[in-house]
Amino acid sequence: MPIKFPDAFLWGAATSAPQSEGGQYSDGKSASTWDVWFERNPERFHDQVGPKDTSFVYERYQEDIGLMTEMNFNSFRTSISWNRLLPDGKTLNEAAVRFYRDYFGKMKQQGIEPIVNLFHFDMPWWLMEKGGWENREAIDHFAFYANTAFEAFGDIVQSWVTFNEPIVHVECGYMGDDHWPQVRDFKRAVTVAYHTALAHAAAVSEFRKLAASASQIGIILNLSPVYARSESAGDLEAKRAMEELQIRSFLDPAVKGNYSERLVALLEENGLLPDTQPDDAALLSAGKVDFLGVNYYQPIRVQSVPQDEVHHPAQSMDDFARRYDWPEKIMNPYRGWEIYPEGIYDLAMMIKEEYGNIPWFVSENGMGVAEEERFMDETGMVQDDYRIAFIRDHLQQVLRAIEAGANCQGYHLWTFVDCWSWLNAYKNRYGFYRLDLETGNRTPKKSSFWMREIIKANQLD
Repeated sequence: MPIKFPDAFLWGAATSAPQSEGGQYSDGKSASTWDVWFERNPERFHDQVGPKDTSFVYERYQEDIGLMTEMNFNSFRTSISWNRLLPDGKTLNEAAVRFYRDYFGKMKQQGIEPIVNLFHFDMPWWLMEKGGWENREAIDHFAFYANTAFEAFGDIVQSWVTFNEPIVHVECGYMGDDHWPQVRDFKRAVTVAYHTALAHAAAVSEFRKLAASASQIGIILNLSPVYARSESAGDLEAKRAMEELQIRSFLDPAVKGNYSERLVALLEENGLLPDTQPDDAALLSAGKVDFLGVNYYQPIRVQSVPQDEVHHPAQSMDDFARRYDWPEKIMNPYRGWEIYPEGIYDLAMMIKEEYGNIPWFVSENGMGVAEEERFMDETGMVQDDYRIAFIRDHLQQVLRAIEAGANCQGYHLWTFVDCWSWLNAYKNRYGFYRLDLETGNRTPKKSSFWMREIIKANQLD
């Protein structure tokens, strides 16, 4: 297996505006669902640490860009806050324009390509009060926001992303209680997913009207390869159903411009099809992307559902497949996720064989660890050899996939500086740099020095 990565391979890290910027209500920024939820129920958040206590990027972005340069980054992915750019959904916030232009522009000056995402779970509260993604109005609001961002920053930003992990705000907000509005309703979840896909397509359509030929637009999906417990008919059917719901529900419209017949049939059989309009199919078709970001953390292992436990119509994904506890798994005990580097290779082969080998990069991969101060040496540096091993194992699978013909063009770790992680706040740390919550100071971890040399050599040690 080769150890050298392709020329122009994207090396960097990823974060998001709501998890890193801070400046919660600074310079005209309005509230998101996270701001309001924390104000109503601070006890739901780990250590009662809310969205104002992020990694202070709004004030310290120039320092961070300097640290990225020291690590030899050539790219960095973050997002724009919809609430900062258009606080009321209509009026451009000039302070936000100045901030983002300086932030992205200074990256470019240092040879760091900004990859800019439009939506990373931070629904504006003014839109949530109208129903959020359940309301078809959100599609037009998002298209207007996207157009505004393209107009304001298109001369600096060449790589755009519409959504990060859209299946997450569907599942966690409408089939669980980890995102607002904390409801459990399969039909509402499907509607939210459908409107999100249409909003993505509407943003892509706006991009095609404005973008220079050198620019590109994509979507970032958290793709988890699905493995069946056995080759039995029931387990394989559970695998296929989970792939449709978890992977292809956003991957197919984004890459192929339509939904699979299997997914449509599965939803129709259970009375879950969303309301549609005549022009929806044409809009979806216009939403095909130039590239994919693939967030990979863990696989999904499934088995069939006992027939006497199946609801009809289905009430949740558990009516199609049940999780299987693979006895050979290796776990990250802090996050509760299986560590399975081989999943990257399997995803790469799926993209190659079933999705036209579209260009893609690993847009997130990382290891969250609690109480990292346990691993500090006498100088105060976190000796995160576990993170180095995790990254190396996954990069080996990236190289294996590239050798097999996968069109993988980069690797970004989640994250650069420890960031705020929604309800978990800072329970688990992911960064190359440790964040001091009291001072905001950044301290390099051992992994940052290791990664700097990997990037410099463009090869695995």
